[in-house]
Amino acid sequence: MKITPYRIKKGIRYFRHYGPKAFLNRLRDKMEPEDVPYGPWFEKYRAGSEELIKQAKREGGFSYRPFISVVVPCYQTKETYLTEMMDSVRAQSYSNWQLCLADATPGNEVKGVVETYCQMHQESRICYRHLEENKGIAGNTNAGIALAQGEWIGFLDHDDLLAPEALYEMVRLMNREPKCELIYSDEDQVEQTRTGLTHQKPHFKPDFSPDLLRSNNYITHFLCVKRDIVDRVGGMREEFDGAQDYDFILRCTELAKHVGHVPRILYHWRVHSNSTADNPLSKTYAYDAGKHALEEHLKRTGQPGEVSQLLHFGYYRVKYPVAGTPLVSILIPNKDQADTLRRCIESVKKSTWQNYEIIIIENNSSEPETFAYYRELCGEDGEGVLPGGQTVKVVVWEEGFNYSAINNFGASHARGEYLVLLNNDIEIITEGWLEEMLGNCQRPEVGIVGARLYYPDNTYQHAGIVVGIDGIAANMFPGLRRGQEGYYHKAALQLNYSAVTAACLMTPRDLYEKIHGLEEGLAVAFNDLDFCLRVRAEGYLVVYDPYVEAYHYESKSRGKEDTKEKVRRFGEEMDFIRTRWIDILKHGDPYYNPNFSLKKCNYSLKP
Repeated sequence: MKITPYRIKKGIRYFRHYGPKAFLNRLRDKMEPEDVPYGPWFEKYRAGSEELIKQAKREGGFSYRPFISVVVPCYQTKETYLTEMMDSVRAQSYSNWQLCLADATPGNEVKGVVETYCQMHQESRICYRHLEENKGIAGNTNAGIALAQGEWIGFLDHDDLLAPEALYEMVRLMNREPKCELIYSDEDQVEQTRTGLTHQKPHFKPDFSPDLLRSNNYITHFLCVKRDIVDRVGGMREEFDGAQDYDFILRCTELAKHVGHVPRILYHWRVHSNSTADNPLSKTYAYDAGKHALEEHLKRTGQPGEVSQLLHFGYYRVKYPVAGTPLVSILIPNKDQADTLRRCIESVKKSTWQNYEIIIIENNSSEPETFAYYRELCGEDGEGVLPGGQTVKVVVWEEGFNYSAINNFGASHARGEYLVLLNNDIEIITEGWLEEMLGNCQRPEVGIVGARLYYPDNTYQHAGIVVGIDGIAANMFPGLRRGQEGYYHKAALQLNYSAVTAACLMTPRDLYEKIHGLEEGLAVAFNDLDFCLRVRAEGYLVVYDPYVEAYHYESKSRGKEDTKEKVRRFGEEMDFIRTRWIDILKHGDPYYNPNFSLKKCNYSLKP
């Protein structure tokens, strides 16, 4: 990262707002070298002239060729930006469009630029309307929508740019997935430099992630919405100015049959000193409006929840309350390692949620210290009571180690409505962890909730699992320092993944039983991955909840994969996953953008 006077000014502003600790973590994130620099990557993968010519020819082959209205609210738009924006729309390889400009600028400066531009290019697809008063971004956008005649409405800011293939790629997805009623793309930022526009800060997004959308308006640009949905939600609402797009997107996703995503950079968000992209502090009112939009979304969907703003502007936390006082059964497989188990249970005993039971599944322990600790907890009968009144019992699995079978056996002894799978080498940090997990797990659309786990050296061990990395799957952000948040704060936001680790997860007991628990054909590896994918196949969400934090001392009681038998078994389990889940391995994890590398676990670009 090049140090410039302007970046120094931005750094000072950031330091004053966020404080020294956050500033240091942010600086670490910024100073880490890119595995694959974005500038050259963008030039390599952008649609070239030959590809655009091919797209223009293929356009006639689409069975569905909708008329798309691109709506732009204008206000005192700089002539250069206005002209470049119109150029970017006229350069589209898809031709069935109109550009609707709703201009609230006093006087006729913008009008003159537009009229001259249309005359020069003999362009009849640009519609212009001068507004008598400035009604703000929302009101001005609605005026542009009123001009629109398209089946689909696209949204573009007056100083931003569309990639030339933007509309083509949108229509291509409309044809491939006809149920789509809202589509968004990836985006980047562009900055004017001495050598021209520089592309930077790409935002490669997952497919639709409801929990990520409740954490941040990640959808933003480029956005196309079917006209019927726009009409049904009533356009944009002026009372949410500053976050009108967030409010609009939330309302549209509530109604859309299907939300589509084009994993390509189709939108270029211009950076300048007054833009939110460059200076989040320039529009602090927008983040209050975003909080209000999220609160209204929860009310409309009938979901109780408390919204708070996170440290970084534009990012939010929704804390879901617990209904009732359900019993939680905590299942802890164990073989020896009495001190490890003690540390785990002592951390659980600090929980602020009191209605739980602990079931220790004993598996062929041999150390006297282990049985002495069992007696300390449970007496001679194998069942005791903790100081808080919670039941703790030991059940004995007499066969060999099979993580799946052991947990299924433990679950058969559970009385709780919710099950927590917890490794004996976990030390809970968050005392309110059970109510945090319960609040999410009680949501009818959620099937599994996972946690943020650290190694003892305060680096990340787990922040969600992505399918396809290293051939099968891998934990995200291993080695990232605690306090750092990774790519677009992903490690610190509640969001959806395809899987989370069973070292610490919660699931409803009835769902666990419905899909017959963990797959016993996977004795050691990938049983949590398979369980999560089967839950997803039932239509449920898997939630990564970073507000549940714990240390993971990682598989001390299992040992290393260092024998021929273990290596053979690991290979067989890999083959099992590849056979059962070939579709997701072949087509890619929907919660991980296909432009990311499958050799790294940190959202690095593929070469």
